[in-house]
Parts: sequence; C-alpha cells; structure tokens
Amino acid sequence: MTKKDAPPRWDRKMQQRLARGEAAALGELYDRFASLVHGLAHRVLGDEVAADGITREVFAHVWEHPETYDPKQGPLRSWVAALTHRLAVQRLRVTETAALAEGGGGSTEELERKVRRAAVAARADYIVTSMPAPLRAALDLAYFQRRDYRQTAVDLGVTEDEARRRLRLGLQLLSTAHDAGTAAAPPGYGGAV
Repeated sequence: MTKKDAPPRWDRKMQQRLARGEAAALGELYDRFASLVHGLAHRVLGDEVAADGITREVFAHVWEHPETYDPKQGPLRSWVAALTHRLAVQRLRVTETAALAEGGGGSTEELERKVRRAAVAARADYIVTSMPAPLRAALDLAYFQRRDYRQTAVDLGVTEDEARRRLRLGLQLLSTAHDAGTAAAPPGYGGAV
C-alpha cells in the first residue's frame, strides 16, 4: 500500500485503542458514528425501535471484534456502515420472512424486492452523507430547492461550469446506489448480504 492509499491515522489509532479495550475509544466512536448507524438502520428497517437495536448490535460487535476491521480495505466509517447495512438487512429478512410464515400477504419475490429497495435507499443515504460538502450543497439546491445549474452557480458563488460539474459528479455518485443494489453493501466493503 502506498502512502497515499494508507488509511487515515485516526482509523488505525481507533482500532488499536478498541483492541486494547479502551472504553473511552468506544464512546468516541459512538459519538462520531451513532447518527450514521442509526440513520442507515432506520432507512432499511423503517422502524425506530429496530434501528435502536441495530445500533446497539453494531457497537457491540465493534467492541467485541475490533480486529475484524481491516484498514487496508477502506475507512472505518465505510466498515461501520457496511456492518450496519448487513445487520439491518438480515433483520429485515428475518422479520419479513416471519411475517410471510405467519400467513401475511406477499411472496418471497416481494420480500427480495423490498430488501433490494431498502438496500438501495440506505446506500443512497450513505453516499449523500459521505460525499464532499460542495457536491452535496449543489444537489441540495437542485433537488430540494428546484434550482437549475445557473441558479445553483449563483447561489454557490461558482461558475456555471463548476455548478454543472458538481451536479454531474453528485449524480454519478448517487447512480452507484442503484447499480450496486444487487450487491447491497456500502462502498469500500462490497459483497452480498
């Protein structure tokens, strides 16, 4: 791994602190990533109580198994997001399969479509919260405030070319949420669920 590809120092230090059993490290990690974890879990499950449970599971797993994070695979944030996503999708499958078994309407095909939709939505949320602020601001203006690229350029104080570039890059990033819907994992830690 080249120096440029090296994981951020904070990620490596955090993993080492967790491996040593530093409770303060877990608290710091929780402060940094709890809203991301809870938001992704809620997006997949659509249930506040279930999202709370997944949040506890994620941080319990990180505390008990910090060695499962490999800094060479990507940032700690991506690993935590992938873990959250995997656990939330597993919970959704279990819950929905139990509902099917109890005679609830639907089929296994509908269940898989629901899981795929939830996975794509959670991935899109993750992409938006992870993208650089200038791209996120441009998309926010264009989507939520219905600005075209010219108005976006004025609002951001950039050239029209720069506004178009930001919108294009932001939309390209978001398009990967749907493209990877079958893989159903956030970036950096791909794989099927």
